[in-house]
Amino acid sequence: MEENRTEEELIEQARVRREKLAKLQAEGHDPYKITSYPVDALSADIKEDFGAFEGKTVCIAGRLMSRRIMGKASFSHISDAKGSIQVYVTRQDVGEDVYAAYKKDFDIGDIVGIKGFVFKTQTGEVTVHANELIMLSKALLPLPEKFNGLKDIDTKYRLRHLDLIMSEDVRETFYKRAKIISGIRRFLDSRGYMEADTPILLPLEIGADARPFKTHHNALDLDMYLRIETELYLKRLIVGGFGKVYEMGRIFRNEGMDAKHNPEFTTVEIYEAYSDYHAMMDLVEEMYKTVAMEACGTLTVSYQGVTLDFSKWEKLTMTEAVKKYSGVDFSLVKTDEEAQKLAAEHHIELEKGKDSKGHILAEFFDAYVEDKLIQPTFIYEYPVEISPLAKRKPDDPSMTERFEYFIMGMEMGNAFSELNDPIDQRRRMEEQAARKRAAGANAQVDEDFLDALEHAMPPTGGLGLGVDRLVMLLTDSPTIRDVLLFPTMKPKK
Repeated sequence: MEENRTEEELIEQARVRREKLAKLQAEGHDPYKITSYPVDALSADIKEDFGAFEGKTVCIAGRLMSRRIMGKASFSHISDAKGSIQVYVTRQDVGEDVYAAYKKDFDIGDIVGIKGFVFKTQTGEVTVHANELIMLSKALLPLPEKFNGLKDIDTKYRLRHLDLIMSEDVRETFYKRAKIISGIRRFLDSRGYMEADTPILLPLEIGADARPFKTHHNALDLDMYLRIETELYLKRLIVGGFGKVYEMGRIFRNEGMDAKHNPEFTTVEIYEAYSDYHAMMDLVEEMYKTVAMEACGTLTVSYQGVTLDFSKWEKLTMTEAVKKYSGVDFSLVKTDEEAQKLAAEHHIELEKGKDSKGHILAEFFDAYVEDKLIQPTFIYEYPVEISPLAKRKPDDPSMTERFEYFIMGMEMGNAFSELNDPIDQRRRMEEQAARKRAAGANAQVDEDFLDALEHAMPPTGGLGLGVDRLVMLLTDSPTIRDVLLFPTMKPKK
């Protein structure tokens, strides 16, 4: 668990701690029998508003993180939900028996409760002078060594509780994540969007490109699938008469894992009747500015040494972006054969069945453009072949009213003027499902969704964005695992 300690040393320390617990229990001081403690102050509040707390008695509680024993008096630090604070403990104030137990039976990592008055030491450190001291829970396993912490990445993510104990920075990341999520909700709620909850377990594998997780419902004797998106249910709510809806929740995709991908992740999907993809562009820009100001206090955020400016957003069509970064102008390409020739000349490999001009434009984008989009950038007008749920452009049916936006070379979200033509939608879904079945999947068309479209869906703008990647940007976290409390890990044997 900790590089600097052998397994034998850890076992010995755990044994000694269990002996101390047994001693306390035999003396009638079983910490696990304590059901509550009257905490009335937190470390950060005391330190930030020392003038209001000076000389007053407070009850604090937290984890014992250090102990410096100097005969009849000692200094410790305890860590609570808002940080840490120094505690001064003397034999005279807490009593001889308690002080002896504090020296012999307390360990780093134990949870303690302290009642005392607030003062500053000669060095100016805000401190609580203990009059009462009690153990509230015994730590039977030692913490990692203070100055080494969690160096092993596997341990850092697998034993997140230790990572949180040892690092205030890690705790701050997840406080900020909570602030970002509540900020998104406040932003949407204040603009009249209604939050919805739609099913996670689905009775069919839809034709979308992502691969789902499969399970089985015993009572119905039915294979079911974890959702890969919330889109089709939310659009049915628009058909049903709701004007603005959104859902924030977990999505599950049975695919690879890397610095930007985890099998389960959090998204927000947003739909607005009588709107289009231009309105969704405006919504994204306004939302990012609002949430960045709320979480970071600025629109210029540093991410991995790069300053990102959320006050400026570039807008390029996919064709313009490919021309800008590859020099190839697809507006001059008229046939699939011409596009295939360009792909061969640029050593771009094409998947079977994905060799049309639209597919090849998207491949050029992936190869030449995506990793160049560092500052906030909208890429719009996507080929119809890769946009089965987006409305075609009226003046160019080969393209759709769709955009994705990118920051630091990462795709952050996806939006459409939603397709509401049920005939066109059926054709595209059937083609997509057929491709997946040809690849061995059990993909089907969602007939309930098509039934909804046939009852008429108004013109609608839709948007989906990845919450975890936004949190990465606003917390300067290099991988998605740094912003997920418990990322997916292979179990240890």
